[in-house]
Amino acid sequence: MIDRINEMYEKRSRHTWQTLAWTVFTIGVVAWSLTTVDQVQLSSNGGKIAAGIMNGILSPDKNLLFNVTKKSVPFLLLETMAIAFLGTIVGTVFSFPLAFLASKRVVPTPVMIVTRVLIMAIRTIPGFVYGLMFIRVTGPGAFAGLMTLSVTSIGMITKLFSETIDDMDTSILEALDAAGCNGFEKIRCGILPQLWSSLLSTVVFRFDMNLRDATILGLVGAGGIGAPLIFAMSSYRWNEVGAILIGLIILILIVEYCSTYIRKRLAHG
Repeated sequence: MIDRINEMYEKRSRHTWQTLAWTVFTIGVVAWSLTTVDQVQLSSNGGKIAAGIMNGILSPDKNLLFNVTKKSVPFLLLETMAIAFLGTIVGTVFSFPLAFLASKRVVPTPVMIVTRVLIMAIRTIPGFVYGLMFIRVTGPGAFAGLMTLSVTSIGMITKLFSETIDDMDTSILEALDAAGCNGFEKIRCGILPQLWSSLLSTVVFRFDMNLRDATILGLVGAGGIGAPLIFAMSSYRWNEVGAILIGLIILILIVEYCSTYIRKRLAHG
């Protein structure tokens, strides 16, 4: 057995030059990328601002953190979560039919190509740009954030849904096709039972992402807790900044734990 292992080790493929070439290429790309980074310098009051943020986290505004008014942290966090949840639901509703139209196993190739090009175009534009566009159309507020998260969710969920459909076991579809089932019946009886857990896991993962994105979109006035955060930072009200950051950290940890638990349960049936 040892002789056989030694023989296999001696006959192993050696790609020394290929490895060396890739190493040199990687080092060259890293060196070229570093040339685009300007010299990092702290602003004149950068240290003071960092100290203010840390002090605000250690001594947050308890009145803002624990009361139940519309300007309190709990209310703003609930609004942010509601925006993320509704954005995920709306995006999922539109992504579901688009995913089948983007799958080569369900529709003809021309339809699949057109749908994938549309999804690629949607995914190309960053969510921050969508937020600025919807604010100009609908005005600042939670509705602009909802629309932004819905559109950005469509791009990701449709792509992942369609890839999941393409990788499924086709023997069931062939059996249903032989039985004379139409397209809708094959989707309802052959595709959904196989992929339901995977699709739900994708939706939960997207909600986790949308919750973070909703906070960022608030910075441009699209509702949620982002706007109060940037206002507090601009006014150097570090106690309020600390209260908001503590609330965000707690919310993200809770959602992260719940989403991980749900995805594990779905993965293991």
